[in-house]
Amino acid sequence: MALSNASKLGLRLLQEIPNGLLAPLWVGSTNLQFVRHRRTKHFNPKWKLLRKLKYIKIKLPNFNEKAEDISEEEMRSKLKERGLVPPRPWMERQFFISSTGGTFEAYVPPEGDGKVSSVTAQGAKQKLQFLEKKTKTMMAIRKIKSFEEDFDTPVFCKTAEEIYIKAHECLVNRDKEGILKYVTERAYPELIHNIDNKTIHWKFLKSIELPRIVHARNTDVITKENIFAQLTVRFHTQQVLAVYDRFGRLMHGSEIIAKDVLEYVVFEKHLANEYGTWRIHAKIIPDWLPPRDPTAMTYKKLPEPVKSSPEEDKQPETNVPQKITEQSSPATV
Repeated sequence: MALSNASKLGLRLLQEIPNGLLAPLWVGSTNLQFVRHRRTKHFNPKWKLLRKLKYIKIKLPNFNEKAEDISEEEMRSKLKERGLVPPRPWMERQFFISSTGGTFEAYVPPEGDGKVSSVTAQGAKQKLQFLEKKTKTMMAIRKIKSFEEDFDTPVFCKTAEEIYIKAHECLVNRDKEGILKYVTERAYPELIHNIDNKTIHWKFLKSIELPRIVHARNTDVITKENIFAQLTVRFHTQQVLAVYDRFGRLMHGSEIIAKDVLEYVVFEKHLANEYGTWRIHAKIIPDWLPPRDPTAMTYKKLPEPVKSSPEEDKQPETNVPQKITEQSSPATV
């Protein structure tokens, strides 16, 4: 039986196509029809089991689940399944190794300092108390000299005054990065507090009395070699200060009137650090100091409510019942 050209072409296709991919439905003398088997996605199902093992079913966690809605036993069992240790309450706080967190054994200024003469009884008593505390101060200064051979009290007082002036100039110019050269991390937030949206005019005029060291202490932190030193310097100066708010209104002080300022400023240095520098650490405010002048505050003025006349107040009361009667009359009819 001789085959036609179409039959020969169909048989040639059957030979070239792999077995199992196509199968003839029926073969006639002239027509050929093929049906694709869809039992498997791959023509060779030999590796079907291995392909199945490549996929791992993972139990996804419920992200909407809250720890408050789960009991302690359920939480413990879930942590055991995952191999996790239950979290512990942990309180973190910032700690700077370059400065301490406070003033150790703060200096107590004598009452009436800067106004009482040494000739009076109260002034003589202050001198006696100063001599009693002088021993610890001398021992602390001797300890500082063991780390700094060139340390000299008069020279340091001049350096302290320069640091004091530069720190305030950086504050006026809002140089928040440069101010850290003259102020420790503990005093930094206290110094820049509430200076936003304000204009500050400050000027150092002169020193009424030469600055002097009134208190000196040192202490070790964690180890005996890690020593910090603190020196309290007494400043009696004349300054000008004026603070303006964002609207340009004067809040505090004056640019014309100069005032005498008596301050006790604590300077700190990390003696164990070879590159440590003296910086402002705190300011001692005595209890007997009178309160300063109140600061003027600016507020937004709210519009006053418009007062209505008594006739206008009575008018809505008379109109409301009329509207109700008009609306209710058709319903009753």
